[in-house]
Amino acid sequence: MTHAAAEPSRVSRRLPAVEERSAGGVIVDVFEGKARIAVIARRNRAGRVEWCLPKGHIEGEETLPQTAAREVAEETGIIGRVLIELGTIDYWFAAGDRRIHKYVHHYLLEAVGGHLTIDNDPDQEAIDVAWFPLHEAHRHLTFPNERRIARVAWQRLAGEG
Repeated sequence: MTHAAAEPSRVSRRLPAVEERSAGGVIVDVFEGKARIAVIARRNRAGRVEWCLPKGHIEGEETLPQTAAREVAEETGIIGRVLIELGTIDYWFAAGDRRIHKYVHHYLLEAVGGHLTIDNDPDQEAIDVAWFPLHEAHRHLTFPNERRIARVAWQRLAGEG
């Protein structure tokens, strides 16, 4: 009985939940016969550098693939053409007075132009950008779910998936 009585008060203190969607991706370029991807570095709230895939919020009436291409271009300087969807990552976090259930849709993009730069990032979240060989990019990415997305990209390009 004690457990049941405590449950309503615990639930009533729970923050309201909001769903958010973003898109980004793995932008691939072939250089000297080897596939490489552009990865960005950001500082987390604790000031630690995290290497991650470029991604961001949907603007206006954009589709998820359009968001992915725009965010990749803004955060890496590389213009890409969306090829396929790689998968969706979801996670929870608290922001102010609410809990956010975030969904990030990742796409595989082919580099078609541009050059590496973080100067086009309107949010100025990226502090660095670099090319990493696709087959070992998972070793550099901070988050396990993004390492999984990079491995899926490698498998798709290698004809394994």
